Amino acid sequence: MGSVPPAEGDRRQPQQQPHVVMIPYPAQGHVTPMLQLAKLLHTRGFHVTFVNNEFNHRRHLRARGPGALHGAPGFRFTAIDDGLPPSDADATQDVPKLCYSTMTTCLPRFRDLIVRTNAEAEAEGRPAVTCVVADSIMSFGLRAARELGLRCATFWTASACGFIGYYYYRHLVARGIVPLKNEAQLTDGYLDTVVDWIPCAPKDLQLRDFPSFVRTTDPDDIMLNFFIHEVEAMSQASAVVINTFDDLDATLLHAMAKLLSRPIYTVGPLLLTVRNNVPADSPVAAIGSNLWKEQEAPLRWLDGRAPRSVVYINFGSVTVMSNEQLVEFAWGLANTGYTFLWNVRPDLVKGGDSAGAGLPPEFLAATEGRSMLSTWCPQAEVLEHEAVGLFLTHSGWNSTIESICGGVPMVCWPFFAEQQTNCRYKRTEWGIGMEIGNDVRRGEVKALIREAMEGEKGRDMRRRVTELKGSAVAAAKLNGRSMRNVDRFIDEVLLA
Repeated sequence: MGSVPPAEGDRRQPQQQPHVVMIPYPAQGHVTPMLQLAKLLHTRGFHVTFVNNEFNHRRHLRARGPGALHGAPGFRFTAIDDGLPPSDADATQDVPKLCYSTMTTCLPRFRDLIVRTNAEAEAEGRPAVTCVVADSIMSFGLRAARELGLRCATFWTASACGFIGYYYYRHLVARGIVPLKNEAQLTDGYLDTVVDWIPCAPKDLQLRDFPSFVRTTDPDDIMLNFFIHEVEAMSQASAVVINTFDDLDATLLHAMAKLLSRPIYTVGPLLLTVRNNVPADSPVAAIGSNLWKEQEAPLRWLDGRAPRSVVYINFGSVTVMSNEQLVEFAWGLANTGYTFLWNVRPDLVKGGDSAGAGLPPEFLAATEGRSMLSTWCPQAEVLEHEAVGLFLTHSGWNSTIESICGGVPMVCWPFFAEQQTNCRYKRTEWGIGMEIGNDVRRGEVKALIREAMEGEKGRDMRRRVTELKGSAVAAAKLNGRSMRNVDRFIDEVLLA
């Protein structure tokens, strides 16, 4: 990494420490990678101000204790009002309402926060803000940076294939493919429409493989228009950071750079890049990001179990399902005969308010001794445990990357957003996953899990995910390609 430039004005003055303000979209899957990137920048000498929304700021405190957001020397947390009514619910906020609110209300609040941060910095002897890294779907952060004359970059926390899907939303609208003409098109085969005109995508890509917000009949749909707006606004940034590695996404990354006319810096898998490049005794190493209290008991439960004998199930931080779907998953798992660890959030079932609510007593009795239910566990460590042989997942990007890092194949039940696109690529392009239909049935759950654990398809998936794990580990090693990309990003963008 090059030297930090002197402060503005007299070039003979002492060098000014760079100060980055970082703001993730307020959901677990965005907060985690942004905090990981923040640790890497702090390790390279940046003062970091990390901005949560007030809702997640309070959740973080409840989950990790009153000292959770004290930060560390040169690393501080602060919060911004997201424009929604105050709430202390221990659950993910309503996504469409949150997206509309951040897009329409947060620009002046974020700009004022930076101004206040600079005033406090001057009074307390901290460095002034020099740059902003904003989540790609918090583009007001980029606009605020431009208005204040600050360097800025955007962090696409989702997948590269998901980006391509969102980027072509406006083309789907322009061609009259989206929005749907009526709700019947959700089930009459229309979603099987082949979209073969995207240069960097598979020629047999179907409409159902696009991020799920195309499944609307409303031309004013909040999420459809939100992503059209936010993806176009990414051009305000000088560069894009993404949590992937070149061997997985090379073709898509080239397409992203061409579409955005911006350099793309791959820094992932951030889980490993941070582990290998942030010293264990660093004051930021122990700062956590989970918005639910983590349970350590699942790791102890896994100890001593046979290698690759356990199915791990977690549908992420946002997925919700009906009680009927929960019951079908439960009996499908029970009927496989395998041992399993199931992460059941208190809000997993629509209208539910307690973990495990809705699970039949007969299911609990039938699986006693070979199952464990948790509410939130250290997932990356679980997936790296030798006992875990399969991951039943919603197909979110953090979960996908963590599963690759653990060398664990996947059975996917995508819920929304780009999870459908991730699932498609895992099935056909990368060969590391299988898919359960939306209308989940216990027989299908049982059959797919058994095939993934013991069948020929499962063996092929394990071989391929093991190869990708090797590439991921190589990219994220000490001063490996991903960390070199972090240093290039610093030199070429944040300090340029």
